[in-house]
Amino acid sequence: MKKLHQHISACLLMFCILFSADELLAQTTASKNRILIDIAHGQKFWNDPATMKGDQNSIERVKYMTAELNSTASSVNADLGYLKEKIKSADLATCNLLFIHLPSSKYDADEVDAIKRYLQKGGALFLVMDEDYWTTLDLTNVNDILSISNIKFGNNNPDTLSGGYTKPSALTDKKLKVTYHGGRIVTGGTPFCYDNQSEKYPFGAFTKLKGGGKIVAMGDGMVSLYMTSWKNINDYQCREFMHEVFAWLMN
Repeated sequence: MKKLHQHISACLLMFCILFSADELLAQTTASKNRILIDIAHGQKFWNDPATMKGDQNSIERVKYMTAELNSTASSVNADLGYLKEKIKSADLATCNLLFIHLPSSKYDADEVDAIKRYLQKGGALFLVMDEDYWTTLDLTNVNDILSISNIKFGNNNPDTLSGGYTKPSALTDKKLKVTYHGGRIVTGGTPFCYDNQSEKYPFGAFTKLKGGGKIVAMGDGMVSLYMTSWKNINDYQCREFMHEVFAWLMN
């Protein structure tokens, strides 16, 4: 009888351990953040490496970027997904962060409205553009999306000296060395990214909306492509920058 009692007790203990582990795993999975990357609007660089077509060098580059972004996502308890068709409110309902990088086609009125409603309800947007060589404000209507805030993309930045940095702010509490080589002026919000030539034309800004939504807008795409090396400089802090941006947007 004593052995039976011990056996039952051991079984109950094992059941409790397994149940607790399963419950913890379920909670961890349920609480994981979700980052959605738009690749449905003629994006110049980002793509899904599992399905993209093209030359092998381009595919390898996207694989590298995706591995880096997955690492950044893990650092903020998030996983990645792709938006390969028209953006709908149902897509954004499960999204903690919408990542739009260098689109070259327009978002229709329904998409713009869906993104605005998402932001009004507390969503987060990381929106990256670049100079006209890559994509123009005539090709894509990203300023229509930003009209929910006072941030706006402007003309090409006349500063062309390579290299940039972040100023300590609510987004990042330290100066980071970030990649820059030509870009687009960003006005409004709280400026925090500047090129090494001057502080007259910021190329990065952020803002928090009344409903809790957050926006980070960048006028140069290099740091968000994890280009840690450029023009014989090999220590740009792209990984640190991306972590700080994503952590602020989803906090």
